[in-house]
Amino acid sequence: MTVRPGRRTAASRPHAKRAAGGRAPRARPVSAAPIRFGTSGWRGVLGEEVTFARLRVLVRSIAEWVGAKRDGRRVLVGFDGRFASRAMAEIAVDVLAEAGLAPELARACTATPVVTHALARGRYAAGLVLTASHNPPAHHGLKVFDASGAAIDDRAARRIESIARRRRAQTAPAPEARRRPPSRDLGLAYQEALSAALDPSALRRAGLTVVYDAMHGAAGGLLDAWLRRAGVAVESLRSTRDPGFGGGAPDPVAQNLAGLVAATQARSGLVLGLANDGDGDRVGAVDGGGRVLSETQLLALLVDHLAARGRLARGIAIGAATGTLVEKVAQAHGLVVERHPIGFKALSCAILAGRVEIAGEESGGFAWSRMGPDKDGMLAAALLVELVAGSGLPLESHIDRLEARFGPSACGRVALEASPARDSALKRLMAAPPTRVDRQAVGRVDGDCGLRLALADGGFLMLRRSGTESVIRIYAEAGDGQQLARRLREGIRLLERAAR
Repeated sequence: MTVRPGRRTAASRPHAKRAAGGRAPRARPVSAAPIRFGTSGWRGVLGEEVTFARLRVLVRSIAEWVGAKRDGRRVLVGFDGRFASRAMAEIAVDVLAEAGLAPELARACTATPVVTHALARGRYAAGLVLTASHNPPAHHGLKVFDASGAAIDDRAARRIESIARRRRAQTAPAPEARRRPPSRDLGLAYQEALSAALDPSALRRAGLTVVYDAMHGAAGGLLDAWLRRAGVAVESLRSTRDPGFGGGAPDPVAQNLAGLVAATQARSGLVLGLANDGDGDRVGAVDGGGRVLSETQLLALLVDHLAARGRLARGIAIGAATGTLVEKVAQAHGLVVERHPIGFKALSCAILAGRVEIAGEESGGFAWSRMGPDKDGMLAAALLVELVAGSGLPLESHIDRLEARFGPSACGRVALEASPARDSALKRLMAAPPTRVDRQAVGRVDGDCGLRLALADGGFLMLRRSGTESVIRIYAEAGDGQQLARRLREGIRLLERAAR
């Protein structure tokens, strides 16, 4: 059964009985399907993969993992604005307390970067956020972070999965209702940290207008409020919380930002359009001409901005599907560039090891060690505001300057619904990759995270099975938008031919 926003079901009412002083009902038997982490936590359709019973099993397993680490008892729990998020967070808190840990619950719906920032600066053993990030409204899930504020690594994820396999056959009663733990308002500390990391005085100087699309997500009312206090004129779109996200996925990609594009184009003067995803850890941007920038262009701008102002000294870490413009900009500033497989956890490890200060990926994730090791879409947005306001020049001027120096960059991605035939086709392509793509010879072939084909003209084509959604993603880089579209179509044709 799929639980849709606004629909009350028996599974969505476990706390009503507790509030009346009664005992919580016993947990239902847990599905035989194993609980698995993807590239960014545990996710699935609410009422199918993600149920309250399976959540209890997973949180009990996390509690056992936390206890074995001996890093302390405090665990911070946050939640987004999705259907049942608060109820799920309260379940997690009860399970953690029953296991002898000391959970702390966020006072209200909270963006994920606010939680990871608190973890990076507090003495916690771990953190949990009940969210499905940018996934469609019917989805839910759980992100797990370690004491550093970074998402847990693969070794920890496999350990928790192993514990969950052992526990899944157990039908333990739901924990007794307990006195709620101390709740924390995390937003103020995060906003204060933004003010310390950036130059708020620069934001007031240029008469900039920011059109901000929160996509009905958890960042609404936080980033836009901080910008207004800094003296920036802000027009807010989709700032109210909506568990259904207006009927679409809260992912700040071009096809979901038509309203932001129109509102940005309608403004005169210096204007910048910004968007964050459902839990605030991804960013999208629209320039004054209404162009949605690629994630590669955004990351290149951020690297150039911070390096030019002496805020970077070591290097950057980027994902496998990030375009080469980022590398060129970083190397021009004398910065080391590391490439890692898809998944932000590897980029976070590079930050924690002290090798790099900046990390970014092709899906709009960005981190700066000054604020923490995990991705933070609100921080990225604030830095773009600082860039435009501080220079007094529109975003398109900065992109034009970089591409005039380093060459044009057109990067993009598409997604196809996964199926057994397409999954098998991807495996066949990985076993026998093509030697030419889009009339270009294939150079290096990388199979670490799907199939990445480096092409003779400096671009690439990449296909991989998503770790967060049931889709196969196709990424490409080319010299211009027309070539990019052709290259993405070629990726689709390769997959479909292999699936026949």
